[in-house]
Amino acid sequence: MARYVISLGGNALGHTPSEQKQLLNHVAEALYPLIIEDHDILIVHGNGPQVGMINLAFTTSTTAPEMPFAECGAMSQGYIGYHIQNAFHNLFTKHHIHRNITTVVTQVLVDQEDQAFLNPTKPIGKFYTKEQAHEIEKNHGYTMKEDAGRGYRRVVPSPKPLDVIEKASILALLDQHHIVIASGGGGIPVVRQDHQLLGVDAVIDKDFASAKMAEIIDADALIILTAVDYVYLNFNQENQVTLKHVTVQELENYLKDSHFKEGSMKPKIEACLSFTKKTKNQSVIASLDQAGLAIEGKSGTVISYYKGPHET
Repeated sequence: MARYVISLGGNALGHTPSEQKQLLNHVAEALYPLIIEDHDILIVHGNGPQVGMINLAFTTSTTAPEMPFAECGAMSQGYIGYHIQNAFHNLFTKHHIHRNITTVVTQVLVDQEDQAFLNPTKPIGKFYTKEQAHEIEKNHGYTMKEDAGRGYRRVVPSPKPLDVIEKASILALLDQHHIVIASGGGGIPVVRQDHQLLGVDAVIDKDFASAKMAEIIDADALIILTAVDYVYLNFNQENQVTLKHVTVQELENYLKDSHFKEGSMKPKIEACLSFTKKTKNQSVIASLDQAGLAIEGKSGTVISYYKGPHET
């Protein structure tokens, strides 16, 4: 039996509650091979669109109070966690499995001096036209940036995670063989101020949070599930190269050569490097549809600290 952290990309979640429920049924089925092998599993999910949607609903409401961003993050953890729990409970009923699954509303410590607070980069919420974006900036003081030619979105700081406040509770649940959903959306970012925790307006990248979580629980592997089967060099070009097995050193060289895009594959690569360098355990980047095969080493890009004896 092994211990895994599974990081779910945005393709696992929907734009509406009903769509999300349907997609998460697929997630549960995709992770079924891990369940029947009785592995310990911790799930981390994204929340960029969802937390932006919640924040916007409060911001534009004429009757509801303005809601701090940290509280919006907590709300997203709650309802996404509920949907994941529900999908797995239904899977367990279908296959007569007796297993507990628990969501932990998770605070993640960040440094209030993190340079990310001076340069917001994390896109959240829906897309707007240039004119709409300027109006939002003027009325609400948000930072709006163009996102990959698809329109303008609000951007917030994305500080690096330092620690997980609820780690003792999470470890206790894992020791009791619960499937645990934690650090959802990267966790609720908090800073220490006058010996107290204070929520801040930011979104922690869920892949970096997944790497920190995997480090804390001493995971045997970090598995990032996304929309593509492998990591590629020269993605979608005639000279595209599939990376099936790669070492930390090789991947760092590819990073230096700017092979991976910011806001796309690059943070996933950096998160895997962080975990594998610190623990010497493997990381895997694979597609959600191939989750079972990725666990068996038959799909996805495997990132190792050293090159294995049978790898070339």
